[in-house]
Amino acid sequence: MNKKIENVTIFAWVTSLVATLGSLYFSQIRMYEPCTLCWYQRIVMYPLVIIFIIGILKKDASVALYSAVLSFIGISLSSYHYAIQKLAFFSQNAPACGRVPCTGQYINWFGFVTIPFLAFTAFTIIFICSLLILKLSKEETTK
Repeated sequence: MNKKIENVTIFAWVTSLVATLGSLYFSQIRMYEPCTLCWYQRIVMYPLVIIFIIGILKKDASVALYSAVLSFIGISLSSYHYAIQKLAFFSQNAPACGRVPCTGQYINWFGFVTIPFLAFTAFTIIFICSLLILKLSKEETTK
């Protein structure tokens, strides 16, 4: 693993760590109860912290394949969650989501930044980093 790949991996790890700590802040300190879709996004995000730290410590760029798959799933979940919060068509047809409705918005910064939007942003950054790691490691092996 060269320095460029290592730096991108560290950046992806920091992104996943901030997202994980942010979700814990919202639920444990601000006392916002997560809805079902929030739990699914957490289930996908939390392992990324461990996957990336293992990749960094072992200097193994192949962890990017696993992170790409998980982050793509996270992008899909958070996109759907954001759509049912912000788009009338999706919110009318939203399934019952448990005690806390998935259409609820604990935060709404600048009129568009909600918790699923923050998750979408983190998953997108991680996905792009994962693809970049895969590309750079492929280039490194062909040299």
